[in-house]
Amino acid sequence: MTRFIKQFTENPKNDILSGLTVALALVPEAVAFAFVAGLDPLVGLYGAFIMGIITALFGGRPGMISGATGAMAVVMIPLIQEGNAAGLALSESIPNMGLQWLLITLLIVGIIQISAGFLRLGKFVRLIPHPVMMGFVNGLAIVIFISQLGMFKKTEGGVSTWLKGSELFIMLGLVGLTMFIMWGLPKLTKKIPSALAAIIIIAGLTIALDMNVSTVGSFIKDGGGTGLKGGLPNFQFQIFENFSLLDGHWKIIISTAFLLAAVGLIESLMTLNLVDELTDTRGSGNRECVAQGAGNILSGFFGGMGGCAMIGQSIININSGGRGRLSGVMASMTLLSFVLFGSNLIEQIPIAALVGVMMMVVIGTFAWSSFRILNKIPISDAFVLVAVSLITVWHDLAIAVITGVIMSALNFAWKNATMIRARKKIKADGTKVYEIWGPLFFGSVQNFNSKFSVKEDPSSVEIDFIESKVTDHSGIEALRNIANKYLDSGRKINLTHLSPECKSLLIKANPKWNDYIIDNVDDPRYYVVTDLMDSEV
Repeated sequence: MTRFIKQFTENPKNDILSGLTVALALVPEAVAFAFVAGLDPLVGLYGAFIMGIITALFGGRPGMISGATGAMAVVMIPLIQEGNAAGLALSESIPNMGLQWLLITLLIVGIIQISAGFLRLGKFVRLIPHPVMMGFVNGLAIVIFISQLGMFKKTEGGVSTWLKGSELFIMLGLVGLTMFIMWGLPKLTKKIPSALAAIIIIAGLTIALDMNVSTVGSFIKDGGGTGLKGGLPNFQFQIFENFSLLDGHWKIIISTAFLLAAVGLIESLMTLNLVDELTDTRGSGNRECVAQGAGNILSGFFGGMGGCAMIGQSIININSGGRGRLSGVMASMTLLSFVLFGSNLIEQIPIAALVGVMMMVVIGTFAWSSFRILNKIPISDAFVLVAVSLITVWHDLAIAVITGVIMSALNFAWKNATMIRARKKIKADGTKVYEIWGPLFFGSVQNFNSKFSVKEDPSSVEIDFIESKVTDHSGIEALRNIANKYLDSGRKINLTHLSPECKSLLIKANPKWNDYIIDNVDDPRYYVVTDLMDSEV
């Protein structure tokens, strides 16, 4: 409890100011992702508020920001479209059935994510190789950059076109000025977040000069929304009534739920890992899984679009000095206050200021060192790094990370498969000894088998695992098969220096193996720690 309270009170000034900055940056992101999914902007804002407040209070990474994300919004599109089509096909023609389907799906997403937390699956993020992490960071930086390019468009008569002439130059100028303020202000003072100061200065400048620029309000209206103003999220009683309308549609509900849960957890845990590196601290992946799940369940009950951790906003928070849980709580509560009370004020903020902030996030997120090390690291790692970056941009984060991990694992397995060796020697009594070096597992089985010459070997053979370890069932089967070949040919076989786990598995499969395993081998290089401990007890 003391530690929990400390996470709120350690640096309240920085947390409050950084939370306010993050809230301003959350607005266009939540609105844009709601539009991507085909939802009302308020659904995105409610989702950002609910996810943010729950993960800030109970998540495994203080200072990390959660909300509505593009990665999950893209996955929601087919579900919402099919739900709306199903609603219109009903005799009573139910509008927004797609949203109701989404809310039901979020309940399942939450259950899956909470289960992942209790099953302690969050720890597997620590197994993600560094090249995959760098590829993820680079790909996400490119995705954020590309998403900001859409802000350089205007919509007239339902047609979206690129800005031209003076409008484009003004937009570029304001974006550049925002970036300059964020770069230069920390050199003068770090008492206030540079992003917050930049937003306030640019907003004040455009209002004072009555500049005709795109604002948060015009962005929402161009997308088909009516504005930010709304009330508190309401409990969605109708989702229980709509369970009866899901007959024949559970397949898309369940499949989308699993995909959303996977995308959300991967993005959240990868962001947690990144924030850990930035702050030189360690968060709890399992606790974050549970908090993300709880946030998605509440989003389903209260009409939000759900979400996960947001790397851009999390980096803004960290760079602005936000380290404690108070920063996330402040961001969420400020976002809700915008909806309830401050919509008119927030709608006047120039989009250019927010784009400038996100561009600085891109610069800070991209691992520029990857260019320097590409020709210094193994080709396989360089290939994984580039592949993950490209797949993140081309497809989505979850597929990119899973692909990168699989590629790294296959590369690791291949390298270790070729490492197995067998030194051969003949003892004074004529026994031929195979000293195995390297891991024996599924990848090295074929090389292991090729080391033996059963027909040419003498009547007594010893396989010594002093510098090897049998690591999986495939390795045990390979060992059993080669030993059986010697036994079937009438030769004597002894196995020495086997690990306790391998011995127990061999004996469990067939008790006769106990006759061929020799433990007491006179070799100064070999010590069995467990035996020494037993002798001292």
